[in-house]
Order: sequence, then structure tokens, then C-alpha cells
Amino acid sequence: MSLIILIVGMSLVTMIPRIIPVYIVDRVSFPSWLQFWLKGIPFAALGALIFPGILSIEKSNISVGIIGGLVALILSIFRLHILFVVFGAIGAVYIMKLFFI
Repeated sequence: MSLIILIVGMSLVTMIPRIIPVYIVDRVSFPSWLQFWLKGIPFAALGALIFPGILSIEKSNISVGIIGGLVALILSIFRLHILFVVFGAIGAVYIMKLFFI
């Protein structure tokens, strides 16, 4: 029984800080410059997630990582959904490793 209470308690502790901002953002009207800035956050997060992997994908052949990063950059310039950008970069790296290495 204490294990169930522990799991429920931990889920509440992690869920509450994630749900509160969703309700705050829906009720608050931001200025247009702040909305423009907030729309760039997913792409900044994508860069923070992808860039370390670009440098560490292959120590012997860093070009695979660079090409994957360039594909992600190009797809993000076209303002595609972040999932398409991530999967496009993954696909480019997969194809590079499959056919060229």
C-alpha cells in the first residue's frame, strides 16, 4: 500500500509543475513581441538537444553528425513541426550510416 501512495505522490509532484503553466498561458494575454519570442522556443530547444549529438555521433567520421544537423537546420528554416525536424535529422543520419559508412 505504501508503494502505491509513493507512486501517486511522485506522479503528483511531477505533474503539478507541468500542468500549472498550461493554465496560466491560456488565461494570460501576452504582447505580440513576447508571443513571437515564445514561438521560437521549440527550435531553440531542438538546437540544444541536437548540437551535442552532432559533435559526438562518430569520433572517426564527424561529417555524419554535421549532415544530420544541417538537415535539421534546413527543415526548421521551413518552419516544419518539431517532430518532422527531429525525424528528418534522424533519417538523414540513418541513411548516411546505412549507405556511406
